[in-house]
Amino acid sequence: GFKIMELDIADNPALLSLMMDEPITNRSNILTVKKSRSLSSLRTRWLILFLVCIVLTGSYYSYDIPAALHQELDDYMSPDTNYEVHFNLLYSVYSIPNIILPLFGGNIADRFGTSICVLIFASVVFIGQLIVAIGVGEKRWGVMILGRAVFGLGGENLVVVISAMLSKWFEGKEMAFAMGISLAISRLGSVFNNLVSPAVANGSNASTVLAFYIGVILNALAVVAGGFTYYIDVRAARKLEQETESLSRLTASLLEDRCDDVDYTDHLERPESIHVRNERLESKEDDVKVRLSDMRRFSLLFWLLCVSCIVVYGCVLPFNNVASGILLERNYFMKPPADCTLLHPNECTAGTLAPQGGNPSTDLNGNACPSNNDYAPVLPSSLNVTTKLDGSWEHSQYVYNPVTSEIVDCGDPFWSNACTKNFCDEQDEATEVAARAMSIPFTIAAFLSPPLGHLVDRFGCRALVALIVPIVFLIVHLVLAFANNSPVAPLVFQGIAYSMYAAALWPSVPLTIEAKYTATAFGVITSIQNLGLAIFPLIVAAIFNVSWSYIPNVEVFFVSCASVGIASGVFLNLQDRKTGGVLNAVHVDGDMQGSSDQIQNREHEDYISNLAPSSEISYIS
Repeated sequence: GFKIMELDIADNPALLSLMMDEPITNRSNILTVKKSRSLSSLRTRWLILFLVCIVLTGSYYSYDIPAALHQELDDYMSPDTNYEVHFNLLYSVYSIPNIILPLFGGNIADRFGTSICVLIFASVVFIGQLIVAIGVGEKRWGVMILGRAVFGLGGENLVVVISAMLSKWFEGKEMAFAMGISLAISRLGSVFNNLVSPAVANGSNASTVLAFYIGVILNALAVVAGGFTYYIDVRAARKLEQETESLSRLTASLLEDRCDDVDYTDHLERPESIHVRNERLESKEDDVKVRLSDMRRFSLLFWLLCVSCIVVYGCVLPFNNVASGILLERNYFMKPPADCTLLHPNECTAGTLAPQGGNPSTDLNGNACPSNNDYAPVLPSSLNVTTKLDGSWEHSQYVYNPVTSEIVDCGDPFWSNACTKNFCDEQDEATEVAARAMSIPFTIAAFLSPPLGHLVDRFGCRALVALIVPIVFLIVHLVLAFANNSPVAPLVFQGIAYSMYAAALWPSVPLTIEAKYTATAFGVITSIQNLGLAIFPLIVAAIFNVSWSYIPNVEVFFVSCASVGIASGVFLNLQDRKTGGVLNAVHVDGDMQGSSDQIQNREHEDYISNLAPSSEISYIS
């Protein structure tokens, strides 16, 4: 007969010593050993990856809804001269809580467990998005901004705890792959939003609200996925714990029964002592707390990385917030030529109030203009409608001189159906084209992030990447500011550079500080990043309000960010060269990281695993 069992020799070092000192010579009893299983050995890990991707997709989709609906939201909300300020506040208030939370958020997951935190933070994101949607329905900026603040409390922490969970479930060589997949799929959530939200919002007035409620629905599904994640994680952990306890007891029982002539009990570490030792290790981990004073020990390399992070990400995420407006103004809904005038300048252009014979626009030579659909239709010079002919109109009279695009509110049926129908219809079409174009960088990032991360691991050059990327961003935003070409090529390079930078920046952090400060360092750089993401949108709004246009002044701001990024990249490379080239070097299996104790522990674990010829302990009789 057979008796099959597993020995956890990692938790029983005395047993390993015993087996090496007292080899079994009786061929009727064959002993084989393996380490106990971990979460990363379970096939359930792929289900965990699938579920957390659902959670992240809901969060990323909802985060970018305002960016995709920049123009539609302007049309839907009540006329507001401070629209850009209110709009950019939706992103600033998301980042404000996360200036502080990353410094302490890791301790929350360590104290309560990653899986329950995934469920909690997914629920917070859901509540935040629900409040935002209610605020949109009520056309109240204050409620929307409150909802985004709540959303921010959960959004960033959700990313942190999911990263921690994946590192536990995919420990070892699959970790980078799993994190790359989760990042790619979550970024596709942003792309999906850019395609869906404008199409939904352009249906009717109520569809703008529906576009935000789609985010609510997706985050409700994320909460359900978070619940399943918690259930699977807890169940798997409990199963492995019971398995380990059973194996420890069976080990002692087996050796006592089969080797009565040798007293092995002095060599074996009992389950009770194992638990005591594990509790001591856990208590030591609990003693490690985030202290702001630790920042004084961080190297100059780390602080240069922080400067690079805040300005380089400032060229990407704040740009994406207003990319729809920039692309409409620059490419897809440009102002018509000055010599293009209406046949009846003071009358409506299209709709129920337009002249029966139409109201075409022509240039000085009598040719129809604008020449293509990339230009906005010409608006009336003035209007004087003093009678409310339709109960759906939002105002009792419409008296304007002049009529500008800022005045035209396509959320009001007067403009969209009665007076400037052609303008609103073409604007809706242009916003969808702009949304597809602004999806290019994140689409590229979704597919390039995993392989680029592998290339950085293989070839190093992290500091060099931190210099090259802002140079690319400088060229991209100079082109967007002053050239008249298609935006596709600049946005493609923006996506490639963004992918390179993300792949190089975050793995660089542990290389610049002592290993024991890693968690604190990640918290500090994330806080600094969110400081920039809170301030930069407000700067963009202030610049826009000076001239009521994005081109070129807002793009010049992004050019200045890229310039600072280049300077920080130069200093980063010089400092890296002075300190041994740790960032540009290739790091294989942590050869240039960690303490000597950590390296010895890895070597010890590898030696133990090599002693295990099979996955079972079998006694053959």
